[in-house]
Amino acid sequence: MFAVLSLLALLQSPTTLEQAQPRRGGERAVYNGRANATSVRAPKLETRQGDVVIDGSLDEPVWRDAALLTGFSLYAPIDQRPAPDSTEVLVWYSGSAMYFGIRAFEPHGGDAGVHATLADRDRVSGDDNVELHLDTFLDRRRAFVFIVNPLGVQADGMKSEGGGFIPGSNVMPGQNDLSADFLWQSKGRVTPWGFEVEIRIPFKSLRYAARDVQDWGLQIQRNVQHSGYQETWTPARKASASYIGQEGRLAGLTDMHHGEVLELNPELTSTTAGARRAPAGGVPGEWGYVRTDALGGNVRWGMTSNFVLNGTIKPDFSQVEADATQIATDLRFALFYPEKRPFFVEGSDQFNVPNTLVYTRQIVHPTAAAKVTGKVGGTDLALLSAVDDQQISRTPGTNPVATILRVRRDFAGQSTAGVLVSDREEGAAAYNRLAGGDLRLVFGRLYFAQLQLVQSTTLLDGTVHTGPMWEAVLDRTGRAFGFHYNVIGIHQNFSAWNGFVPRTGYVQPSLANRFTIYGRPGALFERYNVFVSTSGLWLYDDFFKGKSLLEDKISASNEFLLHGGWSLNLNPTLASFAFDPRQYASLVVPGTQPFQYTPFVPSPRITTLVVGARVNTPIYQQFDASVSTSTGSDVDFTETSRVHRLDAGASFNWRPTDKLRVNGSYVSSMLTRRADDRVTTRIRIPRVKLEYQLARPVFVRFVGQYATTTGDTLVRDPRTSLPLFTPGGSAGFQNVLRTPVTAFRVDWLFSYRPTPGTVFFAGYGSSLTEDDPLAFSKLRRVNDGFFVKASYLFRM
Repeated sequence: MFAVLSLLALLQSPTTLEQAQPRRGGERAVYNGRANATSVRAPKLETRQGDVVIDGSLDEPVWRDAALLTGFSLYAPIDQRPAPDSTEVLVWYSGSAMYFGIRAFEPHGGDAGVHATLADRDRVSGDDNVELHLDTFLDRRRAFVFIVNPLGVQADGMKSEGGGFIPGSNVMPGQNDLSADFLWQSKGRVTPWGFEVEIRIPFKSLRYAARDVQDWGLQIQRNVQHSGYQETWTPARKASASYIGQEGRLAGLTDMHHGEVLELNPELTSTTAGARRAPAGGVPGEWGYVRTDALGGNVRWGMTSNFVLNGTIKPDFSQVEADATQIATDLRFALFYPEKRPFFVEGSDQFNVPNTLVYTRQIVHPTAAAKVTGKVGGTDLALLSAVDDQQISRTPGTNPVATILRVRRDFAGQSTAGVLVSDREEGAAAYNRLAGGDLRLVFGRLYFAQLQLVQSTTLLDGTVHTGPMWEAVLDRTGRAFGFHYNVIGIHQNFSAWNGFVPRTGYVQPSLANRFTIYGRPGALFERYNVFVSTSGLWLYDDFFKGKSLLEDKISASNEFLLHGGWSLNLNPTLASFAFDPRQYASLVVPGTQPFQYTPFVPSPRITTLVVGARVNTPIYQQFDASVSTSTGSDVDFTETSRVHRLDAGASFNWRPTDKLRVNGSYVSSMLTRRADDRVTTRIRIPRVKLEYQLARPVFVRFVGQYATTTGDTLVRDPRTSLPLFTPGGSAGFQNVLRTPVTAFRVDWLFSYRPTPGTVFFAGYGSSLTEDDPLAFSKLRRVNDGFFVKASYLFRM
């Protein structure tokens, strides 16, 4: 009866946009009413200036002639099913830009079901959003990504497949890297039936081949927060070695004007740094400030539609948010922090190479840098050169010069072959040079194989060291079963000063198998994944001599995904560790007589068992959270002792209004020595970030973070509990100490950024400490500083 009354009401009144009924989702992409159509011929429509205003309403006459894309399919958590949410995308282009119009229908109603906040750029992951993936070279390996939330707030970047960690991000291949920012326009609005967004992407902001007739790859993905679903226009399957390779196509694009693009971006920065002056005559020094003014800038020259030259002089990175402190679960190795500096992140995907042999944060404070990136036919070219600050040079008084060349060739569908040459010169007495190649073969739709071989030569302290690094990978990405098998070897003399290689001198084969079970449509249980993996680790020379392994590990990572967006993880890990005596050769323990010392002998092999668990809530309109813990028997590598590990973590995002965002987190790790039940290390890091969006380009931000490390300051022999010593000090030996940390950091920022490159920032930061950790009672300043930055982007 309700359906009959609704039909009569529609027949009695003209249909308006607000009353439009959504088309049903489908298992096949639909283009202008034709099912199974994944090739779109978008109309080229000539418009005059002012004919189309990007205001979030698709009411201009030109939208009536646009191509209509519907029939979205479910991709995650379960693929090969019709999308439960209806989505329509309109597309057309002019001589200067590509236009998209999005109508996303929400069955719960716009106000009740749509998640939308007035977020800062690239901060829309907690909102409903739609992603546009443009593979402008149609190479099915890399795509521009443009993301909008229901209000038109933007996120943008690149999606790249193959290689390893993308330099400039902390994402793996296939994930969106939102480091880069592009110039484009978008505006959206929430409606009674869902939301509507209008988008204009200028061709000047893109890179594409220099051809008269263009075919581009196109994928559209809608992310629905109340259900946790991901829905795609062309039916993307989990059983595939490539997500980008399942894209549709924008065909027959002609008469597109790109031309040369010149962007000048001068920057003016004033910094005032405060610290206590040195004491004089036993009297503590007064607090003083030193002001520094700097003028620098960036230039970007789009020489053609597919080649870009970037340059920078004395770049300022004061707008970059401070890194959130991480806890090292294995204290032997350095932590990876993502690149956030604008000059380095643009085009960073073209420096992508397996095993993070390019890591631009090794260029700490460049005085000048330049790079050129582009593509000729099926060949990617990327060259970066930078002059770094003298203070970080291994040779005093010299400026390190870093040069990186990356060349990659496409062949045989989605396969690639690449070459990397990396050089860092630090005067005549120190250098690191490496060169090598990598090969990625994609075959059988589900499989890829990857090979890499690199050789480095390093001069340091008058000695030249050479060593190889190599890896072989075989991967299967099936729907219910997949695997990832690899073996990697890094010689103890291998070094990559322009990369991130936290450990050398080992060979490690690994086997990982994934099993997936899918639930019925609408059931409480939607998907179960288990990753069963095992690995062994040998010292590099021992592996080829057939000696016993140093470490082994087996784990089962279980993930339960429930209807509505809840997820549960349970991860037991069983491992055993022996200890390389060479790593502890400098340590001694006190003997029976005064000033008598004997060499420290590491513990025999230790077996550990740690179980971790994590719970993630759905992303509600105003709230989402996660809680994690891990506990079990582990090892303290600083003294090779058996310890009990207890880790805990929690985080939340609270959005009480569409303008206010509050993020809080707490992580802790505690190691307790089993021999004497003494806490050796306890790390606690609470962090809170508040952002208030005054308008779309304006926000204020506060970040407060407290990092504290306490515990037994003495590193001890696990057999005798006697302190360990190392050569040094007036007596010839000194204690090996753990350094306690009590560091409280607060940062304030006012940000005005109407477009990428045009900014005004004003901020204040202060580092404080106290004797009693987390007491907040007698905090005292260690240093502080103010800064103001202004820049403007001129595009010609």
